[in-house]
Parts: sequence; structure tokens; C-alpha cells
Amino acid sequence: MGSTLTVDNIVGATTAANVKLPAGSIVQTVNAKTTTYTNVASTTFTDTTLTATITPKYNTSKILILISQNTGSDRDNNSAYCSLQLLRGSTVIQTQTYISGIEANGASAVKSIGPWAVTCLDSPATTSATTYKTQGKITTTANNGTARFQWDNGESNITLLEISQ
Repeated sequence: MGSTLTVDNIVGATTAANVKLPAGSIVQTVNAKTTTYTNVASTTFTDTTLTATITPKYNTSKILILISQNTGSDRDNNSAYCSLQLLRGSTVIQTQTYISGIEANGASAVKSIGPWAVTCLDSPATTSATTYKTQGKITTTANNGTARFQWDNGESNITLLEISQ
């Protein structure tokens, strides 16, 4: 017959910070969302207003980052593409080019909307508050090329899960 341990609270012998969870345990979860409509008419990466901050309990923890970002691009004619990147603080973790794009070939006022889904495992090696955010840009600003985020009342989400090691 198996054993069962039932507890209401686990407290470390000296402090709660001394309790070590088994590897792979989810220590904490942080979720943030934004519906703030953001235009980026620039070929330089610019903040999209999707951001979340987590303070890891252990400096050995990994952070699992899950993102679903509402993206779009438009241009009066010809082709334009939206690119995105994920940052930890000011450090780029992942870049994706051509997220949503237009192959217009002369059409006017063409628009494209699509989601950007990311799963990334990061090792920040800190117990200090750590901010993750996305930035976007458009491949060309000619003919009013613009990258758009949270377009048409779209919602974007970022979830951070601290995973013990």
C-alpha cells in the first residue's frame, strides 16, 4: 500500500526560501495582456506594449515564455512585412522576421492580420525582477508601410512560468 503525505503548508527549517522543489515543478506563473493598439511605422524595433515581469525564486530556475501576439501590417501598395523580437531586459532572446506580410504587387490599401505564437525557454540566472517584452518593426516605411499590434481590438498575452531545476 502506498503512502500519502497531506500538508497545508511547507516551510523551510530556517526560511521558506530554503524549500527546494523537485526539478520541473512550476514555482510561479505570471500573465499579462494588452489590448493597446500600437502602430510602428519604423524599420527599427520598437516596443509593442506587451510586457511582463517575474522575480524568480531560484537563480537556477528556467522561465518558460508563452506569447500570443496580435500582429498586422499594411501598406498603400507593394510588399511590407512585420518582424518581432522577444527581449529579456535589453537582451534579445528570439527574433522572427516576416510574421505577417503583404505581397500586394501594386494593390492599394492592403492589410494583413495574423497571430505571432512563441514558446521559449530562458535561463535568466537571477532572483531579481526580470522583464520580458516584445518589439516590432516593419520592413519598409515606403508607401505608408506600418506594423500594427493589437489591431482591430486584438488582445495579446504573455505568460511566464518559473520552472525549478
